[in-house]
Amino acid sequence: MALRRIESIPSLPARSPDGHKGDYGSVLVIAGGRGMAGAAALSGASALRSGAGLVRVACAAEIQPTVASFEPCYMTYPLACDVDGVVDFPAARPALEKLADQADVLAIGPGLGQSDGILELVRWAVESSGKPLVLDADALNVLARDVTLVDRLSQPAVATPHPGEFGRLTGATAAQVQAEREARASAFAARNPNLVIALKGNGTLVTDGERVYVNSTGNPGMATGGAGDVLTGIVAAMLGQKLPAFEAAQLAVYVHGIAGDIARDHSGEIGLIAGDIVDALPDAFHHAIDGHDHDHDEDDDLAL
Repeated sequence: MALRRIESIPSLPARSPDGHKGDYGSVLVIAGGRGMAGAAALSGASALRSGAGLVRVACAAEIQPTVASFEPCYMTYPLACDVDGVVDFPAARPALEKLADQADVLAIGPGLGQSDGILELVRWAVESSGKPLVLDADALNVLARDVTLVDRLSQPAVATPHPGEFGRLTGATAAQVQAEREARASAFAARNPNLVIALKGNGTLVTDGERVYVNSTGNPGMATGGAGDVLTGIVAAMLGQKLPAFEAAQLAVYVHGIAGDIARDHSGEIGLIAGDIVDALPDAFHHAIDGHDHDHDEDDDLAL
């Protein structure tokens, strides 16, 4: 079956004058272990800058003070961790269950590590949390050890792999993935009607196995550590604001790329860092949502 190509960009619903933070989604970010506080912070901050009403970041206890110091507008929660500074699951399960009960969407993976406990955390999220999921980074790396979990998804889930992570999921090399991006991504997404794949890279593509969107925004300066963690937070915020999974991923990659282009215009491709993308998100959403032309052109004046 041929993939249906999607070119129009979805929009977020207009905000009510009587709206409150509970109307715009509660996001739980589960991310960060020893040395990876920034991954958790970037995901949490980007969810906030993408309109989430409330963001909680749950991370390994030893880095929680550091994660909290990055951004005062999200809440942070320490999770039991092992001697390597990695979240200890199942020891952290009771705390995560309480936090998940208060959340509309879970974003899992950046900087978590790849222990057996992290695989069990992902298994719990898929099989027991009942919440829409964003799976990135180490959540995907451990998922590669039990890919059948994908078949058990009963809730919307967006996976955001780069070619290397996707290769590990599918038993292919990154080069093989790059040579057949659409075919491989759509075939994997088709395993479960609840799954959407956002395969990152030049021309990030979003597919649910039936539809495909190829993104046109972004630039090589975004090839920098943490840029993917920013995308994780954006996708989670879109899900929290009630966009369906395909549209959430599509709008997220589009706005992520625009933010990268704004950051490039301000800092240049060489000096661009992931925090610049977070800082550019408000202007990116203004460009994408608030009445601006959706046909993004690199010649547009996107400078800060």
